[in-house]
Amino acid sequence: MTGTTSGHRGLDFEEPLLFEQGAEGRTGVDLPKPAGKANRLGGLERKSPVGLPGLSEPQVIRHFTRLSQKNYGIDSGFYPLGSCTMKHNPRLNEKLARLPGFASLHPLQPWSTVQGALELIEQLADWLKKLTGLPAVALSPAAGAHGELCGMMAIRAALADRGDKRARVLVPESAHGTNPATAAALGYRVDSVPGNARGRMDLESFHSKLGEDVAAVMLTNPNTCGLFEDEILEVAAAIHGVGGFLYADGANFNAIVGRVRPADLGVDCMHINLHKTFSTPHGGGGPGSGPVVLSEALSPFAPYPFLVRDAKGLRLAEGPGEVPEGAKPFGRLKGFHGQMGMFVRALAYMLSHGGDGLKQVAEDAVLSANYLLATLKDELSAPYAGPCMHEALFDDAAFRKHGITTLDFAKALIDEGFHPMTIYFPLVVHGALLMEPTESESKEGLDRFIATVRALMARLKSGDVVHFQQAPQFTPRRRLDETLAARHPVLRWRAGAEVQD
Repeated sequence: MTGTTSGHRGLDFEEPLLFEQGAEGRTGVDLPKPAGKANRLGGLERKSPVGLPGLSEPQVIRHFTRLSQKNYGIDSGFYPLGSCTMKHNPRLNEKLARLPGFASLHPLQPWSTVQGALELIEQLADWLKKLTGLPAVALSPAAGAHGELCGMMAIRAALADRGDKRARVLVPESAHGTNPATAAALGYRVDSVPGNARGRMDLESFHSKLGEDVAAVMLTNPNTCGLFEDEILEVAAAIHGVGGFLYADGANFNAIVGRVRPADLGVDCMHINLHKTFSTPHGGGGPGSGPVVLSEALSPFAPYPFLVRDAKGLRLAEGPGEVPEGAKPFGRLKGFHGQMGMFVRALAYMLSHGGDGLKQVAEDAVLSANYLLATLKDELSAPYAGPCMHEALFDDAAFRKHGITTLDFAKALIDEGFHPMTIYFPLVVHGALLMEPTESESKEGLDRFIATVRALMARLKSGDVVHFQQAPQFTPRRRLDETLAARHPVLRWRAGAEVQD
């Protein structure tokens, strides 16, 4: 309920659709009908009007400006979405990615005209190899899950090359949800490994499931409980002992970058989400980038294309006749060679921070998460003892005894001006709240969030349960019936159709 006759709240307008604002005959520009042009539609021209709204230019500008003001993002405020690393994207990176020499590249240009771009790719690859300690990298995967597919295809190709047919992949319960999906998509039987009381993979269960039919174990480290899998050296030795590979989901690499080299942990293969660790834009369907680093055993099986330097300079090896001796690419994942804009942003982030700065990124992210965990665990219930890595994890025990859910609490945070944290994930924790403050949030920003959580808990303890069950009350739309919205979404406007509140 907005409480005003117009539906507006101050200067926060109740924004109608463009179709609801349009009027016949109104236009932003007035162009004469083209004369002397032959109709080339061959009788396929429309028989009725298109039905577009008639709008003036100011109406259109105001409409989209108001909509943009309703868009909450990391540039608007604290965005503690766990397991997604919503951190500041420096504007310097954006400016560099828009330089014409990078932004106007065409993927079919001759190599001789793009040597600078290829050198940038080579330099980015060199940084990724140094930071992980692994000797090869495939840069073409378009996202983290795509990188997972790339890495597991390299493992499958390496096993096939030695005539080794394996059927199972072990995936801990605390892994990212895309891990079992990737293994299953490649035809492997996924064998889930339960967690232990410390929030890590249960080592005894892992050993009991291990055998010579296991192609790989896919370990997310740090895992989705925000904890470091501290027995990874034993896991690596065990999987290598039966001839399998250790696949590391590197989505949370930002918590250890500059401090730990995955190669030193026994990792054979790891995808890296550039948006998470190296601050490229996140989500929205892309363009993304999920490079995959590979061990010496897996590097021959990296997909096309890959970078080659010879007497003529840099080029991309695109086919069987162009690969170096010993290379056995498993094929090609996508057209061309990844997203140049993401490569520019990621390298700009690396160069602007330097090796010591990247190490500090990891330290600050972990410090921020532990600050939240330490200051809120007397109000919220933490299922695992700290310290944590870059994410602070709580369960719903503090809410259940007052009769509200994790969702109710998250909705109340929206009214307070905070984007909620990830909720109900990881699945191994009941009613989970997963908070990832990242290294780019100030202490003052964290303290405002902490104070708000404490104030909400005080309100809940006072018995004002209704406040939480009705939240949000101060947003353009109040609480939705989420089941109805998911199962019967109204995605298309129709003139005269009734609008459900």
